[in-house]
Amino acid sequence: CALAWVYGVSRHRRGAPTGSTSNWIRGQSSLAQQPLHTARKPRKGEHKWAAVVGLEIHAQISSNSKLFSGSQVCFAAPPNSLVSFFDASLPGTLPVLNRRCVEAAVMTGLALNCHINKKSLFDRKHYFYADLPAGYQITQQRLPIAVNGSLTYGICVGKRQSQVTTRTVRVKQIQLEQDSGKSLHDDLRSQTLVDLNRAEGQLRVDANVSVHHPGEPLGVRTEVKNLNSIRFLAKAIDYEIQRQIKELENGGEILNETRSFDYKLGCTVPMRDKEGKQDYRFMPEPNLPPLLLYDATSLPAGADSQQVINIDQIRERLPELPSVTRERLVQQYEMLPEHSFTLLNEVGLLEFFQNVIKETRAEPKKVTSWVLNTFLGYLKQQNLAVRESPVTASALAELLDLLDSKAISSSAAKQVFEELWKHEGKTPTQIVSEKKLELMQDQEALEQLCHSVMQGHPQVVMDVKKGNPRAINRLIGLVRKATLSRADPAVIKAILEKQLSCH
Repeated sequence: CALAWVYGVSRHRRGAPTGSTSNWIRGQSSLAQQPLHTARKPRKGEHKWAAVVGLEIHAQISSNSKLFSGSQVCFAAPPNSLVSFFDASLPGTLPVLNRRCVEAAVMTGLALNCHINKKSLFDRKHYFYADLPAGYQITQQRLPIAVNGSLTYGICVGKRQSQVTTRTVRVKQIQLEQDSGKSLHDDLRSQTLVDLNRAEGQLRVDANVSVHHPGEPLGVRTEVKNLNSIRFLAKAIDYEIQRQIKELENGGEILNETRSFDYKLGCTVPMRDKEGKQDYRFMPEPNLPPLLLYDATSLPAGADSQQVINIDQIRERLPELPSVTRERLVQQYEMLPEHSFTLLNEVGLLEFFQNVIKETRAEPKKVTSWVLNTFLGYLKQQNLAVRESPVTASALAELLDLLDSKAISSSAAKQVFEELWKHEGKTPTQIVSEKKLELMQDQEALEQLCHSVMQGHPQVVMDVKKGNPRAINRLIGLVRKATLSRADPAVIKAILEKQLSCH
């Protein structure tokens, strides 16, 4: 079972101002009947283009059984091992709507700020293909479960990608849709096999792309089919935008056609033209009544909660959305917005960060720095996921406590972290003890050491007295070297300044 929805993204090239955003979705007859416009040849010296992208996203619902049958959903199961009589389209079988799938659709609609229709309808979309034995697909063409939503997201901009700006795209609709089977093409035997297990893929995207001059009608769109990764989606859209611009600037025209993305060549190639628009002959699904949802104001008195779906109850079960989490992190821990994005974009990193925060006395800014710079840096070097890290959140929290209590220096803390990474099982305290990395706490010994360094480097002392700001740092470095980096630089500086004033 799958959700299919569309949101529009406006992309611009060559200094184009913000243009309108349009959306398309497969099987929307009202949109299919709209006239298509070919963008005219640009005027001499004109180089402004606006690109319009509509995405049709098919996402598999996380459920134990299929949308309209009780057959189990299991990835990579043997072909045709999870097929009920209804899945095989045997005569007399009827669809039974999966409650879990409806709840997931409502929750998705709420997360995307959609209006949830309390009444939605199912339709039959007719087409003939080997992996669709019924000759039609059950979908929601006329009145889907959710409409008119939006998704606001942030992107990093600037030379160092250190600034975050927000963008908003519109969600046209979310609909419940039956998944077709899967065709397995055997070129060696010149035959095609069909697997009716369905739900074999978690995500599939069709991208509709057109370009036009701002202020003019939208251009003719092409559809790039069956993109199954975010990276390929971005590459396909970028290529298609540039291809259309180049074609129009060279005096050509854009055909209303279906294309596929060749990931090896990095380009889109034609599949079939869409001039002869296929008539899907949409009709109401006679075996499924209207889907009725309720909220607190419309729920019938005495209604059995197991027999109805309450929108407000699903809203209460919504987890904290990423945008809300990022805002909370910025406000609660005073971190930069781009740091909040990194914490959420790396799987498991936010949980790791929060566990460290719970167990350490160190300031959140210091925790953020260590998690995003040191910890994440080691993960990237080793190409490891957060769950594969040899350093636990508890170990890092203990290390930061040692640093916060000034038991060790910053450089010693980095040595301890490196040892933690190499030798899983040892605690930071054990490593500090074994490596003798504790900060010197003997004030008298430090004073004597500073005095010895000053006597051994009279020229540096003279530079300090002449007002050279770097000279004091030179003395601090010499003292730290003599202590094997076991002395606090701030303490050393205070002792040196005191002795220099008396010298």
